[in-house]
Amino acid sequence: GGAESPSHTDGGAGRNIATITIKSDDERAGVIDNISALMSINLDHVNIARGSYAEQFADAVEFDCNASPIFWLLQAGSLPWKIVLAFVPPARFCGGYPCFLVALVAIGLLTALIGDLADQFGCTVGMPSSITAITLVAMGTSLPDTFASKTAAINEVHADASIGNITGSNCVNVFLGLG
Repeated sequence: GGAESPSHTDGGAGRNIATITIKSDDERAGVIDNISALMSINLDHVNIARGSYAEQFADAVEFDCNASPIFWLLQAGSLPWKIVLAFVPPARFCGGYPCFLVALVAIGLLTALIGDLADQFGCTVGMPSSITAITLVAMGTSLPDTFASKTAAINEVHADASIGNITGSNCVNVFLGLG
């Protein structure tokens, strides 16, 4: 594009040497360091979390080629959920706060979705909303916790984890159900 270099500084007519000087923007670097310090961000952890974030998406779409047809069907059915939940940031990032907040929002959205689907199902079969909430939604949220508590009670000597799980999950279920 028409640039000319003096022959006494660029190595002569047969060589074009460009000297590039990169100046540090100390002010910008200082601002980034201050923000990182205020948010307690370890930039090394951010790089690790970025790799973990990519791994979450890779794990979400990974299939076992030698699996049974039933496994393939279950994997295909769960794929949309796995992709959506891969957006939850890794727990290593920023002390786990983004992970907690995104997971909390996801739980709220999924709770609203399940409530709406149960309400639609109840409307379709002619069941009142209160009965739908008491039977379908309560069973759907309590049965997984029941099995987890049973497993904890069998595997532990004192069954403390199962009691805590039952108490905590039922409180959450009641409060989410009440709105």
